[in-house]
Amino acid sequence: MITTLLNSVNRMLSHEDFGKFLLRIGVGGLMLFHGLHKLFDGVDGISGMLVAKGLPGFIAYGVLVGEVVAPILIIIGVLTRPAALVLAFTMIVAWLMVGLDKTAALDKTGAWAIESLVYFFIAALAIAFIGAGKYSLGNNSIWR
Repeated sequence: MITTLLNSVNRMLSHEDFGKFLLRIGVGGLMLFHGLHKLFDGVDGISGMLVAKGLPGFIAYGVLVGEVVAPILIIIGVLTRPAALVLAFTMIVAWLMVGLDKTAALDKTGAWAIESLVYFFIAALAIAFIGAGKYSLGNNSIWR
């Protein structure tokens, strides 16, 4: 009886392309909130951090590529793998800029202090490896 139930559940939930779509919507959608905040309120804070580290402040605009353009591409399923790699790289830069000293720390609730950075990094890599799936605007597989 348990085997029959498990087989039924496995058949019912065996929709890999829909799972890929949900992952893309979740990762791209949540990251897009971070990017839209910077798009509307500006990148001055990031620019200041870069200048403080001896880097040119104008490269702060790169965050818009990693947190607005890449998530939109991930959500719609166009150039998904390269966009996911851009998002993963953005998370590495974010870790180096604001999370390096928090790598071995917990936050006030006991969660890993860089948990969201790691979540987005790992999820972006997963999307890069599995691709967009069939529920995407990229009809030709090379554009997915």
